[in-house]
Amino acid sequence: MNATRRRGARLAVAGAATLAILGPLAWFWQASLMPSAYSVMDMGYADHGGRPPGPAGHQAHAAAGHGAATGAPGHGAQHGTGATGGARSVTSLTADPGRPADVAVTLVARRERFRLATGRSVDGYTLNGTSPGPVIRARAGQLVEVRLVNASVPDGVTLHWHGVDVPNAADGVAGVTQDAVTPGRSYTYRFVADQAGTFWYHSHQMSHEQVRRGLLGALVVSPAAPPPAGTADVVALLHLYDGARTLNGREGDLRAEARPGDRVRVRVVNTENGQTPVWVGGAPFRLLAVDGTDLNGPAPVRDTAVLVTAGGRADFEVTMPADGSPVRVHIGGPTGVVLGSRSSDAPAVPRPAATLDLLSYGKPAPIGFDPAKADRRFTYDIGRRPGFLDGRPGVWWTVNGHMYPDVPMFVVAEGDVVRMRVSNHSGETHPMHLHGHHAVVLARDGVPATGAPWWVDSLEVGNGESYDIAFVADNPGIWMDHCHNLPHATEGLVAHLMYEGVTTPFLAGDSAGNVPE
Repeated sequence: MNATRRRGARLAVAGAATLAILGPLAWFWQASLMPSAYSVMDMGYADHGGRPPGPAGHQAHAAAGHGAATGAPGHGAQHGTGATGGARSVTSLTADPGRPADVAVTLVARRERFRLATGRSVDGYTLNGTSPGPVIRARAGQLVEVRLVNASVPDGVTLHWHGVDVPNAADGVAGVTQDAVTPGRSYTYRFVADQAGTFWYHSHQMSHEQVRRGLLGALVVSPAAPPPAGTADVVALLHLYDGARTLNGREGDLRAEARPGDRVRVRVVNTENGQTPVWVGGAPFRLLAVDGTDLNGPAPVRDTAVLVTAGGRADFEVTMPADGSPVRVHIGGPTGVVLGSRSSDAPAVPRPAATLDLLSYGKPAPIGFDPAKADRRFTYDIGRRPGFLDGRPGVWWTVNGHMYPDVPMFVVAEGDVVRMRVSNHSGETHPMHLHGHHAVVLARDGVPATGAPWWVDSLEVGNGESYDIAFVADNPGIWMDHCHNLPHATEGLVAHLMYEGVTTPFLAGDSAGNVPE
């Protein structure tokens, strides 16, 4: 009898212990479940960057010209009427509706099987029958109008203009700035291409899958003035299709004609989920621009690699040798862009041991505002911990210790000078991408920048690294700030920058048909 009682007591204790463990786990599992439709405005918690909530009234900052100085990316007058009090919907933040388009393009998205130039078959998506989609070209100051038609992408589609500081209604994020375009429907994007530079476009609906399978293309904005004689321009968009590494959709080398003495601008667009090294064999080069912004005073370098961030762009200038020798611009490996005559070839050279440090490359120049007088100061600390994400157990990314969707909403007022420290203690590298703005890098691991102003929209933050960045909040809206290793975004490495007084009518979630990632 005593043995029976003891066995019963042990079972009772074991049962209580099991309930003590499973009870909290069940609660955490239940709490992690995402609604079938939700507003990003209800996500997480508001971080006001050290200021009290409410209208900040910093229009004096905008009037003083923050972000409009030489060398600083700016937005012109395309983004609506400015903060005048009262709520504004993201749908109202548009380019001038009365201005006719200077560049008009229609892109038709399809799900279909297509072939790379080498004959490899890919089950994916196309734009106007090709992947990558057509290169869209404009000149600085022109109004670009792109009509997106969904012919047969079953999950819907959008277009995000990566690196272009468009008005918020044109940002292309499903469930935040628009609804995904369902089959048989269309959506029109309008924006002024204020800034000359190299950019790209891609879907921001189920982006980890749609980008990987081909919904992307390059956007090149040239200076308003025509190029001088003796120059050439080459786009090299790097993308991986089912394990095949391609440039402009071709496996193997790209070839571009160039004569002795020509100055060739090679625009590298990295659409992969990790950074890629680029180096030049056969001539020195100058790094002219990063993320669509020219560098000040770039000096010639050789035997040096440049790391191009995932989602980032880098423009290289090569002056062709006087003796007519060809030049190879290596992009991620032995293949790349071969410059010279049509019949010439340039041998591959190993990757150099040296890597260009953008913190000290080029010459200092004014940035148009004083980061020391910041109105808002934020921390974006990336970590990782066990838990549940929408009911799935795993080890997930965190932002400031919080797991998605309980992540911060960084709140600013129009005209604010904003500083942010992005730090990474997650064990992996993260290419962080802020929509709608370019930020200047102030320091890495506490070491101040000493070279040309390094403006970025995509910044590779290695494990154990921290970056101090700053920007002016001069583009009202609700903007994603996320990892551009796109599977990481699906795993919760996403936050938002939100302007006071801006709202969205759109919902994300499965039942809403919007999966922004």
